[in-house]
Amino acid sequence: MCKDSNGFTLIEFLVSIVILMVGLLGLLQTVNVAIQHNMQNQYRNEATMLADREIATEIAKGYDAVQTSPSSSFAAKSYDSGFALKNYSTLRSGTSYNNSKEVNYRITWRYKGVKYEHTISSVISKTNQ
Repeated sequence: MCKDSNGFTLIEFLVSIVILMVGLLGLLQTVNVAIQHNMQNQYRNEATMLADREIATEIAKGYDAVQTSPSSSFAAKSYDSGFALKNYSTLRSGTSYNNSKEVNYRITWRYKGVKYEHTISSVISKTNQ
């Protein structure tokens, strides 16, 4: 073998491949974490919209028709990309006061084995006309 040969040896090439792979694996893990956080935000946004819709529907009924008794239901919601359904559990509770009613909705869902929840409350008052 010549002393002044230029180029990479096989060992140098393998070391450079290992260094490159470590860097690429770090980038792939970053993408994985970003996707997970985006999905958590997407599910939370859907739960917020579901809670807003439920509370608006309840308030639109008027004071006399607003229910404060506990009830629960399940909703399957499809997010914009349309490739999966997510199940949300809705729990309504409330309290009646002299001339007003408080209505609470708690939306719960699971993502990767972790339970998340969003709670919304509103008060509707009786108007004397």
